[in-house]
Amino acid sequence: MQWYPHKTVATIVEQDRRFLMVEEQADGMVVYNQPAGHLEAGETLLEAARRETLEETGWEVEPLRFLGLYHYVSSANQVSYIRSCFIARPLSHDRDRLLDPDIIAAHWLTLEQIRQLESAGRLRSPVVLQVLEDYLSGVSYPLSVITSL
Repeated sequence: MQWYPHKTVATIVEQDRRFLMVEEQADGMVVYNQPAGHLEAGETLLEAARRETLEETGWEVEPLRFLGLYHYVSSANQVSYIRSCFIARPLSHDRDRLLDPDIIAAHWLTLEQIRQLESAGRLRSPVVLQVLEDYLSGVSYPLSVITSL
């Protein structure tokens, strides 16, 4: 059997000092995450970030900057995840859009609320808080660091 990492994308979307987060069902638990998901065949990383955010939250976003590349090995299943994380701004919201089946709801949460969820073990992975801390410390790169051919 051939090994391969799971390639995912995620977006940090901030508005009025709150962050767009999803409450989702994962491995039999209710957890919180940034809008995120797997890269699909034939799409670029930017297209995947836009699509996943829309599918999970109903928000159309415009990626502005690249936050970074994050490697995480899940202690629960030993799966290796490579996450490309983008910083995006919200454009418009479709309140009537049906969200992905595993998504319970989308929420705008403060950093303090997210830290409380982390303390309670309710974040999807340690990467969720790490990317927010990197974002708040000013880490970002131009989108031009990513080349799609």
